[in-house]
Amino acid sequence: MHILKTKFKDLLIVKSEIFRDKRGIFKEAYKKKIIKKNLIFDCLSQSKRNTIRGLHFQRTNPQGKFITVVHGEILDVAVDLRKNSKTFGKHFSIRMKDDSDFSIYIPENFAHGFKCLSKTCTLYYKCTNYRHKDSETTLKWNDPDLKINWKIKNPTLSKKDQRGRSFNEIKKILKTYD
Repeated sequence: MHILKTKFKDLLIVKSEIFRDKRGIFKEAYKKKIIKKNLIFDCLSQSKRNTIRGLHFQRTNPQGKFITVVHGEILDVAVDLRKNSKTFGKHFSIRMKDDSDFSIYIPENFAHGFKCLSKTCTLYYKCTNYRHKDSETTLKWNDPDLKINWKIKNPTLSKKDQRGRSFNEIKKILKTYD
């Protein structure tokens, strides 16, 4: 395994070797010595084609997320919400598949979301903090200020995601993160 840095401080692509044979594949997805974060909470998410989940973050008790696609294909998106960051308000996006040779680590104080591109998709998350329902916040997936090209006009969204806040509203409630 090795790390590929992105233009976003601490947002990392973790490359893995995939071993393939007639049975299928084997991939080491996570090693603590590679991602030196305390990942304490694991989650599994399954979605159908054209579903967008997110853009989610926790105002208090922020979560870093190590994400691996177990089944299917997604467009993964992270938005930097660290006010003191050079990339504040900018987004990072990457296509990921179940046979990709990488996972992604999204640091704390980023909003995260994804769009399911295949018939179904399953994601496995390792998080640096537990879910904190009272501080969960949704950034509007199609906010024009973010300029995210989801390549869809009418995705399937949860009620929570339909009520997402604009980036301008979010900026007013953010703490100053380094």
